[in-house]
Amino acid sequence: MHGIRVKIAIAFMVALLSLSAAQAWGADAPTQQEQVQPRSLFGDAGLKGLAAGIGAGLVVIGGAAGIARIGAGAVESMARQPEAAGSINTAMIITAAMIEGATLFAVVVCLLVLILKF
Repeated sequence: MHGIRVKIAIAFMVALLSLSAAQAWGADAPTQQEQVQPRSLFGDAGLKGLAAGIGAGLVVIGGAAGIARIGAGAVESMARQPEAAGSINTAMIITAAMIEGATLFAVVVCLLVLILKF
């Protein structure tokens, strides 16, 4: 399960990076008559795409690591106290869902950074 999440995170980062590179390279070059305007760090599509891809990848990897630690701790706790397995399992699922929600929110923020023009 952990290996699948890492593969999905890597595929997502590669897709975002290739999308941002295609957008940056597809821009028309200015003619001699047009004056080249300096770009800000946040206005450049390539750097925004790179930042969004790296940010989304780190968020997914961090979420996967957090859920893995919760699962490992829960299994260890259930092995030590089998009579409390029901309550431990419930707390583990609720905590994993909260981490998953925070991870999804952070990935959406990374995508908004890529999409929105500011």
